[in-house]
Amino acid sequence: MDYRSNVTYITFGGHVEVQKYRYLYFVIMFTVYILIISSNFTIVCIIMIHKNLHEPMYIFIAALLINSVLFSTAIYPKLLIDFLSEKQIISYPACLFQWFSYYWLAVSDIFLLSFMAYDRYVSICNPLKYTTIMQKTTINIFLFSAWIVPACQFSVVIILNAMKEICTFHLKGILCNSTVQTLHCVKSRILNIFGLFNFVTFLILPVLFILFTYGRILVVSSRCRGVRKRAAQTCLPHLLVLINFSCLSAYDVLLPRLELNSPKIINLIMALQAVVYHPLFNPIIYGLKMGGIYDHLKKLFCRMV
Repeated sequence: MDYRSNVTYITFGGHVEVQKYRYLYFVIMFTVYILIISSNFTIVCIIMIHKNLHEPMYIFIAALLINSVLFSTAIYPKLLIDFLSEKQIISYPACLFQWFSYYWLAVSDIFLLSFMAYDRYVSICNPLKYTTIMQKTTINIFLFSAWIVPACQFSVVIILNAMKEICTFHLKGILCNSTVQTLHCVKSRILNIFGLFNFVTFLILPVLFILFTYGRILVVSSRCRGVRKRAAQTCLPHLLVLINFSCLSAYDVLLPRLELNSPKIINLIMALQAVVYHPLFNPIIYGLKMGGIYDHLKKLFCRMV
């Protein structure tokens, strides 16, 4: 804590030999950051420009990719500064804001994946009602819910944590996530219960809903060859993204509660996977597996070459 300025600073202790490899870390992560920004924005621009992609499924994909950009922007600039700094520190208010951004956008992603699953379910299982159900108003409500509901929910979490007294000023990781709760002088049972409630509400239940919708799609597609092909083309990318996202989210939420003493290098690798795989994985999967996007990408690269 800096008593002269009355500002509390938190030290990150999850870096491995950052003094020795600082420039290597910086170049690698800066390159990844540029790739994330450029790849996500490229697909978002393609969806915005081409009217044949102005469909609910592609609108949700664009929202998901925008989240990836916002998520990366909340993490990478601070991470890059830490690589070049003598001390890897962050003010406690900034740490809480990074924590809020981290989980707000993560939960927003799972909401969007749920809405994509519902969109595919209606499209394949109830095609005659699709245009009636998936109207512009419905899409706007879904998008509003995906961003506002998690923001409100995690604002409460952050406020409750900000009111707690902290006695430790050292985090084992390289960014502010749920491990911030380990700084508290006294563990809060209410916060732990609330955290597990959020875990069930915002991860387990949406995943079960997605699995249910895809199960119904699988049943319908097994009866019709034409439907089977369309289901495979549009549902497979969503499932791949869901599996990647769910594994990383479960690890991130459960690790601080299990309090495992994993080797420092393992914790660093897992933390980097959480901030690299998901935002970089999404545009690659949707760019290569979604026919509508892939066709426009291919034409774009052909023009550039």
